[in-house]
Amino acid sequence: MSEPVRIVGAREHNLKNISVSVPKNKIVVVTGVSGSGKSSLVFDTISAEARRQLIETFGTFERSRLPKISRPDVDEISNLSPVIVIDQKRPGQTLRSTVGTMTEVYTYLRLLFSRCGAPFIGGSNLFSFNNADGMCPECSGLGQLMVVDEKKLIDETKSVADGAILHSQYKKGGYYWNSLMNSRLFDPCKPVCELSEEERYNLLYKPQTAVKAERFGEEYTSRHEGVISRLKKSYLNKEENSDAYTRFFRYETCPHCNGSRLNERARTVIVQGRTIPDLVFLELPDLLAFLDQVDHSYAQPIIARMRVIIQYLIDIGVGYLSLHRPVATLSGGESQRVKIAKQLDCTLTNLVYVLDEPSIGLHPRDIGNLIQIMKDLRDKENTVLVVEHDPEIIQASDYVIDIGPGAGSHGGEVQYAGSVSGLFTSDTLTSRYLNRVGEETRNRREPKGYFRVENASLHNLKNISVDIPKGVLVCITGVAGSGKSSLIHGVFCEQYPDAVVIDQTSIGRSSRSNPLTYLGIFDAVRKELGQATDIDPSCFSFNSKGACPKCKGTGVLKMEMHFLDDVTTVCDACNGERYNPEVLSLSYKGKTISEILKLTVADAVDFFETRDVKRKLRVLADVGLDYLQVGQSLSTLSGGEAQRLKLATELHKKGNIYVMDEPTTGLHMADTSRLLKIIHHLVDQGNSVIVIEHNSDVIRQADWIIDMGPQGGNKGGEIIATGNPETLMENPGSVTGVYLKMASVRNNSLILGAEEELVHE
Repeated sequence: MSEPVRIVGAREHNLKNISVSVPKNKIVVVTGVSGSGKSSLVFDTISAEARRQLIETFGTFERSRLPKISRPDVDEISNLSPVIVIDQKRPGQTLRSTVGTMTEVYTYLRLLFSRCGAPFIGGSNLFSFNNADGMCPECSGLGQLMVVDEKKLIDETKSVADGAILHSQYKKGGYYWNSLMNSRLFDPCKPVCELSEEERYNLLYKPQTAVKAERFGEEYTSRHEGVISRLKKSYLNKEENSDAYTRFFRYETCPHCNGSRLNERARTVIVQGRTIPDLVFLELPDLLAFLDQVDHSYAQPIIARMRVIIQYLIDIGVGYLSLHRPVATLSGGESQRVKIAKQLDCTLTNLVYVLDEPSIGLHPRDIGNLIQIMKDLRDKENTVLVVEHDPEIIQASDYVIDIGPGAGSHGGEVQYAGSVSGLFTSDTLTSRYLNRVGEETRNRREPKGYFRVENASLHNLKNISVDIPKGVLVCITGVAGSGKSSLIHGVFCEQYPDAVVIDQTSIGRSSRSNPLTYLGIFDAVRKELGQATDIDPSCFSFNSKGACPKCKGTGVLKMEMHFLDDVTTVCDACNGERYNPEVLSLSYKGKTISEILKLTVADAVDFFETRDVKRKLRVLADVGLDYLQVGQSLSTLSGGEAQRLKLATELHKKGNIYVMDEPTTGLHMADTSRLLKIIHHLVDQGNSVIVIEHNSDVIRQADWIIDMGPQGGNKGGEIIATGNPETLMENPGSVTGVYLKMASVRNNSLILGAEEELVHE
């Protein structure tokens, strides 16, 4: 049997010099409350050291082109194997990357049509939308055309000189603004609405051209390009979540290729009566059914490879996707599951697969398939190391490492390491929540009216109408792809734009951002400090006047070692405090600005005097982040901590409709219990709370459930059942109800299973 991975003296982030062993060729779950140190152990210690050691085996040339990974803060790690990290980061932001290209199924599809298509045209590149030979010439292979909303981009009543162009790249005094002012192709001092047709064209649509300009009395040749022409070129291929898209741009299906991305020649080739455009829009089960019909002597080896990958994707719960779906539009959970399916085709053994909460976004129905896939990876003589909170996955593991007892400075210790049966008989926070039996059910609240959604047909919604109760906790449930987000984000939130939406978008990970900046109260803190010390508040900013001149306010110095890892050292001028000596010499209530930023949220509530600062910090404490340092870099937060920080920023807003999209993402069972108290408090204050959720603990406490399905994609988009949890549990047509009923007896079965395992041992 393989020797386990041994970690001795791990101290990354909040880990307290811990030592632990990870058995190989097992499914090992690392659990614990959000911020306890799970990711610090799995990703920042084990995975980082495995990658670093692997890179060191390469030659100097290869290492110079690979990422520089610093040695983690650990005394020793032995018996490491190569690590494959399958996380929730989207694999790309470009609109050119699709599910088909990412999984290579589209590559095989191109090969199929180049070998078996009629008319025969040969050459796989002729079917590639990322190649000039195959792409639609009108949309350049994107399948969409960018449309700029001139009314949002331009204030027609103003001149260019007065800031008529509203895009941030054309702000007054900026490079592009100066370029327009000196172009001589229109009158920059005339309101845009008064420009001639030719002048308007030159301002907005003229292609890049050489123009004569003048600076300091001398004439020179410059380049001018119309605002819309340049912005289209600049933002082409980029993800649609950016501010530019939401404010100024939109994409419309290309009318020339109908969104297929291919040119006319490629679109006319047929295999078994179907074209590539016919196939890329099919959901994966339908594509699999088509492949079963193909009868061509050259096709079978190609189809065999396609079948394997497609079946993995279906088994792992993303069968509702199509090959055409851009990866930039996938959720974190969808992205991770697509990556897992791709790795299942790997024949390498003795690897360590690291998964980051693979259950996120999965309906309980699909958890069983995920567990089987993890077992398949393990049975190929690999180790599966999973950061996870889901009770089913914990029970299915071979070994559990529980980190805690709390979060942040209160965590970072190994609470338990051993079998699942041993976990149940231990006295850790995780075991206490797993051992819960017969929880009391809250009295269901009665609706105070209804929000009416009529004839919703967005995406896969099948012209549905539904009443969503007001003044209660409503859960929107259903399998992945059933239409939950389309109904709530796409339809309901459009009808009720004042709803406070707490979704899965990133909070940003800049090392210069911290909880104070994210809550928008750092200015108020600096003002309070400025008034107390009688100096300019901007001096208390490490991004401005107060920054240490040597490290520019970062607190560290980086030295490039070329073909070796970059060396990061604490700035010797400020000792990592970020500020210049003058600012560090000032004090407020006996503390310097550096010491103030090291205060925990709990201590900072009592320290500051400004009412708005105290109020927002209290909300941060309410969501369980009282242990965070107020100046802690956002780049050090775990996924669960980042989610709750976002929740805290939204909770202080005035509103009576709250929409939450899987708020339990990254949360331990104990964290979920705390979150539910916050949600119930919101409802008790007279708010309506609508939650899209798979977590059975949340669903069981809902006042009303709207269950969607019956499946995902084209087979979803319908209302399957509505009612309270008890009603759904008695409805055999509701998949959610069936699994909710199973979950209601889960605790007893888990405990009995653990007791039986102990007997066998």
